Amino acid sequence: MLKKFFKERRNDLITYFIVIATFVVVQILIDAGFISSLFQGLMVPICTYIILAISLNLVVGILGELSLGHAGFMCVGAFSSAFFSKVMQDVITNASLRFFLAMLVGIIVAAVFGLVIGIPVLRLNGDYLAIVTLAFGEIIKNLVNILFIGKDSKGFHFSTKDALSLNMEPDGKVIVNGPQGITGAPKDATFFIGFILVLITLFIVLNIIHSRDGRAIMAIRDNRIAAESIGINITKYKLMTFTISAAMAGAAGVLYGHNLSNLTANTNNFGYNMSINILVFVVLGGIGNIRGSIIAAVVLTVLPELLRGLSDYRMLIYAIVLIVMMLFNWAPKAIEFREKYLSFGKKKKEAAK
Repeated sequence: MLKKFFKERRNDLITYFIVIATFVVVQILIDAGFISSLFQGLMVPICTYIILAISLNLVVGILGELSLGHAGFMCVGAFSSAFFSKVMQDVITNASLRFFLAMLVGIIVAAVFGLVIGIPVLRLNGDYLAIVTLAFGEIIKNLVNILFIGKDSKGFHFSTKDALSLNMEPDGKVIVNGPQGITGAPKDATFFIGFILVLITLFIVLNIIHSRDGRAIMAIRDNRIAAESIGINITKYKLMTFTISAAMAGAAGVLYGHNLSNLTANTNNFGYNMSINILVFVVLGGIGNIRGSIIAAVVLTVLPELLRGLSDYRMLIYAIVLIVMMLFNWAPKAIEFREKYLSFGKKKKEAAK
């Protein structure tokens, strides 16, 4: 029974091993001083992008729906958790406890948004779903940019005009300052916490894929009409997948928001560009391929920094790498080569037996 379990989960175990081994090696190199401060600063963002890529792959690769609003859920998780941490900074002095509670806040708020948005949106399919989810992400970003929240002895004050419209007492503090975002939130995120969150995300997604619910979700992806004809509740499983994915994106937002001293909802952080970047991780790593998403997120985050010294040629080389990765994953000849290689390995094992 145990042998059968390991045989079925062999690829999953390899993925866990790669993630854990990479973390151990990188941590040893950091402690030994072989990794510069610049690349040490990339460790938390890399963990954030890995979580985002895995969670989006759950919707795009496993469910088969194209969503471009992932940056919106990330934004919701980042700002709700950063707001909580900023308000509770003097109340909860234990950084670990405060970050844990902020994580719960970010996940819950993002999951609620995913549920509320998913109920009307998931009735759509294909390009229509992509357009609506993209619009949601942009609406969230723009709403945060016009939101002003302050606090004084009377409680919280809200405005959508400017900080002066909050009408606070002289000792009041502005917590969310419109386009300037949240300044001075505690930077509680660490590489170790990011690594733990990556493992938890992997565990959740891989167990969903191998579960009865996962098989139902993939049946919807493969043939919606056939799945519905055998009694699979399409709405239930689509909404469940969308909500779980949004919650994990919220967790990534918490990690991202607690790694910045100044959290702003600009286009690069939570706008259209971020949603496209996350989708690029999924597509280049292989739609439905969780391990590929992890590798793509790491490579495409580290590569621009490695090529920074090449100045004008940096983006040219980056584009060439993207094209090569795309061809390797999706070109018919490359797929045929991989299948031949894998089948050769299998035949060799069978001949040895």
